[in-house]
Amino acid sequence: MTYALNKRFHVALVLPLTEAGRPDEEGIRRLVQHFVRNPDFKRRGGLVANAEAGDVFYLSRIEKRRVLEIILEEADGQVPVLAGTFGWTTEDCVDTARDAKAIGANGIFVIPPGGSMDVTTSWDAVKYPEVWLDQIRLQDRVVDLPIFTHPVAAPSSRYGIGLPLEATLAICAAVPNIVGWKMTYNYEGHRAISLALKERAPHVAVLGAAAQYFHENLATGAFDGTISGSWCYALEPMLQHIDAWERKDLETANSVWNAGLRDLHDYIYAEWGRLHVRYKIASWLRGLVSSPAMTAPMPIPRQQEVEAISIRLSMLGLETLPLADATRQLELLASRRASVI
Repeated sequence: MTYALNKRFHVALVLPLTEAGRPDEEGIRRLVQHFVRNPDFKRRGGLVANAEAGDVFYLSRIEKRRVLEIILEEADGQVPVLAGTFGWTTEDCVDTARDAKAIGANGIFVIPPGGSMDVTTSWDAVKYPEVWLDQIRLQDRVVDLPIFTHPVAAPSSRYGIGLPLEATLAICAAVPNIVGWKMTYNYEGHRAISLALKERAPHVAVLGAAAQYFHENLATGAFDGTISGSWCYALEPMLQHIDAWERKDLETANSVWNAGLRDLHDYIYAEWGRLHVRYKIASWLRGLVSSPAMTAPMPIPRQQEVEAISIRLSMLGLETLPLADATRQLELLASRRASVI
């Protein structure tokens, strides 16, 4: 079976870093190979370069371009690759989108503006959707590629950190090339947005992000694919869990979920302010990256986080870095970070 680009399990890749804190080219290649060597993932997966999980806010245009080049080289057409286009100015975004098309990305992954409170924490997306829409339109104009979104906005009780419904529908209607909407929402927000998209914009796929909701999302049909960093630490059990749901094997789906996958995801997502730090910890403990460090000012992990994630990975039967080795590496990382400051 062939899966459409917007119905795939796209991975928001973490970014391997060197000791100097810059993109680790060989580490990126090894991480990509972890995914493309898996035949089940290769059949239905996809990769996202330069997502939030991949330190995109702290990369130069040249670095974003090089990271994308490496991922495309290693993927070698076996799975599609989407390119994050975040930039601190609209001109930066458009230039990064141009680079993505020139290099050969299969689509772009657009992120709302960053910086001033007018376009971030104080942005009223319902009243002023053009804050992001204008930027998306300009990127669309220069690349004419499938567009996937990372729809974050000021936190609300109804949607969590996701973009409100009115702005979502306005943006989807204005840009026909938008084909995938990442579910950056709390559970109620996910439910409201997915129902509206299926009714009002059925060409836009509902892409799960918060993996602690996947069991319920799959049960209710609010799930067309993913853009999630959770694949970086739990590829095998996540594939097994989703496959069981799609085969309508509820017993196996529940068994995998309740055997530790739910507990692992629940811990990773328990604090939104630690989400990407914990993605990286879990990927490191699994041996998929050489360090848990993200680009400063992203904080280094705490020992209790390392221990908690190590226990949960082991419960799933996943091989992990010995805790004593992890502790030593964490101490070295803290010392190195302090010496730079």
